[in-house]
Amino acid sequence: MKRILSGLVASVMALSLLAGCGQGDTALQEPEQQQTATVEAGYEDGVSIRVAALKGPTAMGLVQMIKDNEGDETHYQFDLYTSADEIVPLIGKDEVDIALIPTNLAATLYQRTEGGVQVLDVNAGNVLYAVSHDEALNTLEGLAGRTIYMTGKGTTPEWTLRYLLDKSGIEESDLTIAFKSEATEVVSALSQDAEAVGILPQPFATVALMQDQELSINFPLEDAWKTYSPNGQGIATGVTVVRKAFADEHPAAVAQFVQDHQQSVETVVSDPEAGAQLIEAYGIVKAPVAQLVLTNFNPVAAASGQEMKGWVSDYLEMLYGIAPDAVGGTLPDEGFYYLG
Repeated sequence: MKRILSGLVASVMALSLLAGCGQGDTALQEPEQQQTATVEAGYEDGVSIRVAALKGPTAMGLVQMIKDNEGDETHYQFDLYTSADEIVPLIGKDEVDIALIPTNLAATLYQRTEGGVQVLDVNAGNVLYAVSHDEALNTLEGLAGRTIYMTGKGTTPEWTLRYLLDKSGIEESDLTIAFKSEATEVVSALSQDAEAVGILPQPFATVALMQDQELSINFPLEDAWKTYSPNGQGIATGVTVVRKAFADEHPAAVAQFVQDHQQSVETVVSDPEAGAQLIEAYGIVKAPVAQLVLTNFNPVAAASGQEMKGWVSDYLEMLYGIAPDAVGGTLPDEGFYYLG
């Protein structure tokens, strides 16, 4: 569907959306421990949870929560970062209690810390979209015979696309994948090849339409993903993790965080205009871009419990099948999922 966007400045801050790291083994291990009882939520006196979030879709749903915490009574300390590399050492040094990071990085950290982190919720769903000058293109099968331009070589965008091509029966010889280092280079390449297709993450896909009004966003990769997902869930791009030691010591405060995050996401999604203003205010992405992304493609999520487990396990199994190192070399056991 073509979106003609005039009078807007095509400006977006550099976002680190996805990561790939780790080392290799096989299948699910036996659970060390799994939460089954429901924990009663509540703020704890003297406890201020230190929260680190990666700028981009992972943090978009957090902004109402950040604003609500700016009064006299605060329960959280928020810091936003442009790179996951800035957050990882803080978790290792116990300087952060909760972090919003890419899903595969969470799995890698679980292995590195020997079960020291757990997933609380999915905070970002699908962000990958096909864009082109061909409005008629609406399925993955339509990529055959074309040149595909994309960023993210050797990371989750590439692995996700290759997984879906394989599942769809599209041979790699049926198309050409050309990698670019920046989203702007993808847009430039598309302007020179009317038959080519770009695979871009949000918000860059939206920014691309603002730069070239003849482009269309054709379809989300999630359309094909849900066909092959064992649990029928969406793509789990980002998750929220908690240090297990902190969760064990402060279960009520952690349960309260999950509830507050859910409420924040619902508020941001229900009022994209106000949510976009907050997203810009906290330096995540410009408001015009954020509003379009929230209104038309909403990547923000807050799925917890068994729903979260279904999303994350499907996504990690896909990554493990293509690049085991991307999830830390082995799939995490049941202790990875916080179900309290």
